[in-house]
Amino acid sequence: MATGTEPQPHTEAHGAKGAAGPPGTGVHAPSRAAIPARHLRTDRWWLYPATTAAGLFAFVVYSTWRAFANADYYAAPYVSPFYSPCLAENCHPMRGGPNWEVFGSWWGLSPALLILIFPLGFRLTCYYYRKAYYRGFWASPPACAVAEPHKKYTGETRFPLILQNIHRYFFYFAVVVAGILTYDTALTFRNADYEWGHMGLGTLVFLVNIALIWAYTISCHSCRHIIGGRLRHFSRHPVRYRLWGWAGKLNARHAALAWASLISVAAADFYVFLLATGVFDDPRFF
Repeated sequence: MATGTEPQPHTEAHGAKGAAGPPGTGVHAPSRAAIPARHLRTDRWWLYPATTAAGLFAFVVYSTWRAFANADYYAAPYVSPFYSPCLAENCHPMRGGPNWEVFGSWWGLSPALLILIFPLGFRLTCYYYRKAYYRGFWASPPACAVAEPHKKYTGETRFPLILQNIHRYFFYFAVVVAGILTYDTALTFRNADYEWGHMGLGTLVFLVNIALIWAYTISCHSCRHIIGGRLRHFSRHPVRYRLWGWAGKLNARHAALAWASLISVAAADFYVFLLATGVFDDPRFF
């Protein structure tokens, strides 16, 4: 029975002037269903991808500014997560902090550029962030049940998107960076004179940030696969099965954790910036 949605051959009706679209492109390609409307959605479907694009764009602008600033990233005992670990010789001296002068005096740019590639690479190749910026910036597709405007679809089978497959390797670097930021968080239990046994508002900011970073990292699909993805018999590996279940529960909240950790890491950096520029002094609880 004809439904009116069967693919139609390229005839004059499809290629003449005034047709719904150019022949052989987008939703009007011969292999697509013959539906004249681009979509049948009447809700504000564009709101989600537009909000996503705005949020990601705001973070890109902020992180780019802070990464190239090369200033105001340390206010004892706090170091911005954008600059940790500090791998260049031109880093601000941090007593007991992550000063690892791997790169000598020849490195004249911001030391943040040496480390941000790893957490940013992890996020850029993350499954959720792929969905977010594919929809928000590339409209591929812009929303569910809304056709993409591109002539053809190749997915992640060609360069450069095929590089998304290195996500699993960025995960290992992300774990190392999260471990270093955990060390930085422990150092926040000092005061400005590096004396232990103190806690300020910045300590809470860093505690929240590192908790969200670990939750986001552990909820990653690659982490879940590493824990139990190749097990054939869960009954023979009860510990890994339990860990796999916990990672699965976090994975269900991966999108929320992605946004929360993105906001928290920017907030931690901005807090350090405010202290370093003398906007206010870090309130101390004890």
